[in-house]
Amino acid sequence: MTDETYRIETIAPLLNVANFLELVERVINSPNHLPSMAVFYGYSGFGKTFSAKYAARMHRALFLEVGYSWTISKFCNALLSELGCELKGTISGKIDRIIDALKMAPNRPLIIDEFDHFMTKNGVEIVREIHDKTDTPIILIGEELLPQSLKQFERFHNRIIAWEPALQTTMEDAKELAKIHCPDILIDENLLHDAFKASGGRVRRICTNLALIQEEADNAGIVKIGQSEWGSKPFFVGQPPVRRRFA
Repeated sequence: MTDETYRIETIAPLLNVANFLELVERVINSPNHLPSMAVFYGYSGFGKTFSAKYAARMHRALFLEVGYSWTISKFCNALLSELGCELKGTISGKIDRIIDALKMAPNRPLIIDEFDHFMTKNGVEIVREIHDKTDTPIILIGEELLPQSLKQFERFHNRIIAWEPALQTTMEDAKELAKIHCPDILIDENLLHDAFKASGGRVRRICTNLALIQEEADNAGIVKIGQSEWGSKPFFVGQPPVRRRFA
């Protein structure tokens, strides 16, 4: 299941979405004498990328999702592409072009997802240079240990004005997600709570379990489903299957 499964066009008012939107506003409206960088961090499956994509759409932000194999050149090309600029030239020339383009778009946020993959000295320093020379609001997204990992880059670390943790999904989030992903069936609250508990607070797993509930309802030809209809079928909990043994 990809993040696009969450259907950005029919977004529910999820907790982390609201928190990320507030974080973007804080960075955009940072006083002139303060830096304008923030970090949104948390465990996999908490909906960080989903929240970021929605916020990017709301604020016309530039959005990069860094790949594991990205080089400095690849990062620059991706950002230049987002800015609608040509990609040719040396790395230093590309960075100058990025800086010039961002100066022409003041207060347009830059969201960098999977920043853990860009945690080299050169990568961090390039982002710092872009920030310092443009005052572009920048929000970095990464895993739970990203704040600790950034401590080794002191000049970068002390430019962060806000550290926002992605939170576990709530039961209210699960209800909103059910409205989006299972609009044609009624899920009993007790069954939904079971699916929520099995999901361990992760949006992605909740969506997976909602898909299982929808599939069961479709197969049974029913529009209302509860614990009795679900029976003892397992929910998806993210654990790999145990080793099989053969006689």
